[in-house]
Amino acid sequence: MNKYQGFHHRSQSLFLFILLLLFLPFLFLVFAGSVMIAFTRLGIPPPLAYSLFWLSLIGSSINIPIKEWISEVEEIREIRFFGINYRIPYHGMKKTVLAVNLGGAIIPLTIVAYELLRLSGNPHLLSNSILGIIIVTVVCKIFARPIKGLGIAIPAFIPPITAAITALIIGGENPVVVAYISGTMGALIGADILNLHRIKDLGAPIASIGGAGTFDGIFLSGIIAVLLI
Repeated sequence: MNKYQGFHHRSQSLFLFILLLLFLPFLFLVFAGSVMIAFTRLGIPPPLAYSLFWLSLIGSSINIPIKEWISEVEEIREIRFFGINYRIPYHGMKKTVLAVNLGGAIIPLTIVAYELLRLSGNPHLLSNSILGIIIVTVVCKIFARPIKGLGIAIPAFIPPITAAITALIIGGENPVVVAYISGTMGALIGADILNLHRIKDLGAPIASIGGAGTFDGIFLSGIIAVLLI
């Protein structure tokens, strides 16, 4: 590659990097706008919706420890010595911390509590919301998988799509609320709570309920479910 080609290649890379920097704020604005629309469709006043958005975004990096386990682990470690890889069995103790994520669990649960309180005067819609939670919980439980060293994982599109379809079928006059409640609670119960007994054997340093935070955790499951309707 001559000097001209090298300069041309570096110029292209710099241009793509600048383009990406300019595009990221646009993506953020689209995401923020989507969240605000979802909140207002849930009957939350715009000023409160704005505050909840930022609390969720900032809170996605905050994990509150609630329990810890010390467990025995057995694994194979590789050591390279003079160009040769040696596989050495390792047996030891590892600590796993169970935590609750502020932005991905606590704030969504607060919103769910608010919506359930609003539905207290509508027994039919309240019962449909509970039925929706059961349906999404069962589906999330089926698709959730334990992953060594990580925790419990589930394809991000499963909870919101299931919640949206369920809400369209049984949501009646207010499918938006049913979608959010079932998407949030179904993901929380089906993917996380019903698999808590598996966490201590996975060797993950921290397992956080809703720990994927705002973007692909419990919070976003409810938001996408609302926007899909």
